[in-house]
Amino acid sequence: MTFFKPKILTSFKGYKAKNYLSDVVAGIIVAIIALPLSIALAIASGATPETGLFTAIIAGFAVSLLGGSKVNITGPTAAFATIVAGIIATNGMDGLLIATIMAGIILVIMGLCRVGSLIKFIPHSITVGFTGGIAVTLVIGQIKDFLGLTYPAGTNAIETIDKLKLIFENITTFNPWAFGIGMLGLAILIAWPFILKKVPGSLIAVIVSALVCLIPIINVNTIGSLYTISSSLPTPRLPAFSWEKALAVLPNAFTIALLAGIESLLSCVVSDNMIGDKHSSNTELIALGTGNILVGFFGGIPATGAIARTAANVKNGGRSPLSGITHALVLLLVLTLLMPLASYIPMPIISAILFIVAYNMSEWRKFVAIIKSKKWNDILVLVTTFALTVIFDLVKAIAVGLVIHYAIVLVKFIIAKHKAKKDNDNNDNEQTKNSDEE
Repeated sequence: MTFFKPKILTSFKGYKAKNYLSDVVAGIIVAIIALPLSIALAIASGATPETGLFTAIIAGFAVSLLGGSKVNITGPTAAFATIVAGIIATNGMDGLLIATIMAGIILVIMGLCRVGSLIKFIPHSITVGFTGGIAVTLVIGQIKDFLGLTYPAGTNAIETIDKLKLIFENITTFNPWAFGIGMLGLAILIAWPFILKKVPGSLIAVIVSALVCLIPIINVNTIGSLYTISSSLPTPRLPAFSWEKALAVLPNAFTIALLAGIESLLSCVVSDNMIGDKHSSNTELIALGTGNILVGFFGGIPATGAIARTAANVKNGGRSPLSGITHALVLLLVLTLLMPLASYIPMPIISAILFIVAYNMSEWRKFVAIIKSKKWNDILVLVTTFALTVIFDLVKAIAVGLVIHYAIVLVKFIIAKHKAKKDNDNNDNEQTKNSDEE
């Protein structure tokens, strides 16, 4: 079992009371950051608010307990929002749970087959392309609530282009109160880190906006006006399984597994550099797969390593899996004791939080750097992957991006081989000519 070595088995060597305190404090702070994000990402995914917390609690606990990184924080991320929303819209919540469980099984198999290190062969231009595309689709999906638009009953757009069309068709339903609350939230989210970094700006934005919306004259949709909030603990259940539905969501399951593996291992690399450690990629994949299987049985949405929350964990003193476990337990307490208060959160604030998430995940600087590099093959793969992610979906984007990238690699290899053969032939001819002259 050399490929499965949970970090929790070796993290407490020389562990002292001050280390325990640092981990617990870091876990509490990360839970405060994860709380509004988990709710917002669940709503963006077309699921109920509490499913985001289910995911952060179950996957966060399981991966911290079994994972190959000391400090990686696992939970729902923006990368899955569009994929999950599409699965729910076409195959229902049961289809999503089946896809999540299947993705978990795929991740476990990947870990057992020791392919964790192979993920690094996913070209950089593809990851930057689909990450930027996901950010754009996330922003477009949130414009409706940020502007307070009202759509005709029964309207349900899945594709990004259809969402844009609906925005323009219904722009006359613009709600200035919603826009004002959204702008207030954006202002707080942008300015707060300059005031007090220890307290997450998203939490302040949620509290301030909820208090403002208690003013009777302000007419803005809240989570409670659109969703039924539940504070009950998640209970395991089997989704309604059929082979037809399983085959329908199988491509999505592979996409979820691949994306989860890439994002989680990237998060591990970032945290390794921050704390001077080295993660076990195959152990992390097995733990991540196990976490997603559990999430699927408990009614959550797909989970992966969250780079921003992991970085916050390290910056606040987290140095062992205890911080991730603490983060999950704190969220469990919030779910059971404070979840009804989430009904007062205005929908435009959810959009504002996700706008900031989209900006932070967009990697636009890397996007621009690839364009400026003037390497036509990287630019072609980048732009193609980005465009297909926005116009169609992530499955097509990654598949086409990989085909183009490795087709170019193959063509370059053949050309190089042909050139080398031609050079050898020329050298041989030159040597023969010299021999004849002698």
